[in-house]
Amino acid sequence: MKIGILVGMENTFPPALIEKINNMDAGVTAEYVKIGGVKMGEPSGYRVILDRISHEIPFYRSYLKNAVLNGTTVVNNPFWWSADEKFFGYSLATKLGLAVPKTILLPQKAYIDRITNASLRNLEYPLDWNGIVEHIGMPAILKPHDGGGWRDVYKVNSLEELWRDYDQTGTLAMTLQEFIDFETYVRCYCVGRKNVLIMPYDPKNRRYVPKDEQVLSQELEDRIIRDTILINEALGYDLNTTEFAIKDGVPYAIDFTNPAPDADIWSVTEPYFNWVTDAVANMLVDYARNGKPTATYHRWYKWLNGETASETASTVGEIATNIVAGVEQMAHNASEMLAEVIDQITEPIKPKRARKTVPEKETKTAAKPAKGAKASKSTKK
Repeated sequence: MKIGILVGMENTFPPALIEKINNMDAGVTAEYVKIGGVKMGEPSGYRVILDRISHEIPFYRSYLKNAVLNGTTVVNNPFWWSADEKFFGYSLATKLGLAVPKTILLPQKAYIDRITNASLRNLEYPLDWNGIVEHIGMPAILKPHDGGGWRDVYKVNSLEELWRDYDQTGTLAMTLQEFIDFETYVRCYCVGRKNVLIMPYDPKNRRYVPKDEQVLSQELEDRIIRDTILINEALGYDLNTTEFAIKDGVPYAIDFTNPAPDADIWSVTEPYFNWVTDAVANMLVDYARNGKPTATYHRWYKWLNGETASETASTVGEIATNIVAGVEQMAHNASEMLAEVIDQITEPIKPKRARKTVPEKETKTAAKPAKGAKASKSTKK
């Protein structure tokens, strides 16, 4: 049996992972994946593939979907990964009962050339910037609705600063998020939806902090571990990092859609690097030998059926508020409860009847498209 590693520019984690797996004497070997022309409907030749780069290369993403279709377990599943983005994640986490900063999705500042004002007739104009700022408060964080690596992230202290930085965002769809004036910040590896490593982190200097320099209470650690497992169960991620800004004893989920998390030894430091290498190696070997031990349904599927959403919200709410000893056992129970709810969903989503609309001729003068159809135009008033 073979495990394939699909990577980009990483130079420390992939070779360490391959060496670790090949030295385990588990009847499984690991190697870098080699891909040429991909024949449709044919197996990849790998029992498991670890994906670290397909979010940057569409060809790889399509290859991995074909591999899944033909029996390969891919970490992380490219179908779930393709469906997610950070704003959706915030909404999902809110429904799961996690503490999440107030967040608003903003229209893009600019669009590709073929988009015209007519393409944007559904956008509200002028945008209610004052209402947005009143809801979120200041200071706030302006960041892409789907991104990573701390790119295109701005801290704004006023409406004027928000406009100034928003004007730099081009075609990115952005979110404006409440700033949590945290006392402590942590980033957590989650492997196999059951193993969690809490790593103190300094966002200002973008560096990891040794655990003995930032001690959390057992109650707070238990809640962070519980929330981390719960959101990864819902998203269906086998490898991810979650970030929490802790204020007044409350861990606010800041970022948790990172299915190709940083694992470079020079950034995460050796102790954390060794932990994630061992944990991922053990997970991949387990999946190769025993198959994936989780339900095949996507965990957030249940939220797409309005008839069961309230029932499910109540179930998950009970899970989210029941902090008890033995976090792994509680997470297993949470997974079983969520799976039971999913199993009850047997009817397809029923489309709503289309509403009667005003003829286009009557709406042209009433609705103005948002500015921003070209890079030189702005959505702001």
